[in-house]
Amino acid sequence: MTHEHPHVPVRAVLLICAATLCFAALDTAIKYLSALYPVPLLVWARWTIQALAIVAWLAPRSGASFVRTKHLGHNLVRGVVLISSSLCFVYALRDLPLANVTALNYSTPMMVVVLAVVVLGERLTPARIAFVIAGVVGMLLIVRPGSDVFRGASLLALGSAACYAMFQIMTRRMSAEDAGVLLFYPALVGSLAMTIVLGFSLDAIVAMPWTHVAMLVVGGMVGTLGHFLFILAFQSGPASALTPFTYVHLVWAMLIGWIVFGTFPDGYALAGMAIIAGSGLLITLLERRRAPAPPDGPVTVD
Repeated sequence: MTHEHPHVPVRAVLLICAATLCFAALDTAIKYLSALYPVPLLVWARWTIQALAIVAWLAPRSGASFVRTKHLGHNLVRGVVLISSSLCFVYALRDLPLANVTALNYSTPMMVVVLAVVVLGERLTPARIAFVIAGVVGMLLIVRPGSDVFRGASLLALGSAACYAMFQIMTRRMSAEDAGVLLFYPALVGSLAMTIVLGFSLDAIVAMPWTHVAMLVVGGMVGTLGHFLFILAFQSGPASALTPFTYVHLVWAMLIGWIVFGTFPDGYALAGMAIIAGSGLLITLLERRRAPAPPDGPVTVD
């Protein structure tokens, strides 16, 4: 029997949740450091650390296979798109609260839903559409943006979301690529691009205490792990089905913000979290019920 609506793989959902936790932890460290250091320096450190970590991790196991690709141009463009998203995000993060930037960045799923239909030809179900709407409602309950939401740093957050939506779609289209290749090239592009930028502003290279260096190194490694888990998740299922689960990032951001910055979510924010988590559980149950027998598997395996 052919299943018109494939279920959402539980493994992919867990990978998304773990990846977004890594991203929230990295965002917290970057926000703290952005008040002290230039944004290009932080972005350079973040991606250079990832590039070095990938080389140290993959080179002994697979030689130079993680740099071999038949789609070099696509990988480089994908890297430029991600670095553009990263720059916009950190600049916005420097001037806005963590939860606000994270929430604004979650216009990404709506953009991905449209791109998945137009570019990938994926079919949307009413349940998935309803889940995206529920996610937006939950997001608005958390941040309750004011009249200035479309001005200043908020526009950078939305620009980051647009770039990240394109990055997600490109990741799905290139799912046949080795995960190491998909992980390495964005880091390489980010490291080289920010090296050039810093080369024209030598004053950006400042002395940092070892605690801040350690924060950058650990943050870069956590971000590397997050991107690896994210790639594995999107190689395991359709983008339109998995993207809504990235809303879990909002929950992580609120919790970590409470622990680190002492901002406790109010009743509206807690209601938003409940809507996001509850709708995520509901769509998982619905998708699995519509596909009682598991499909043959994803287009590619990791």
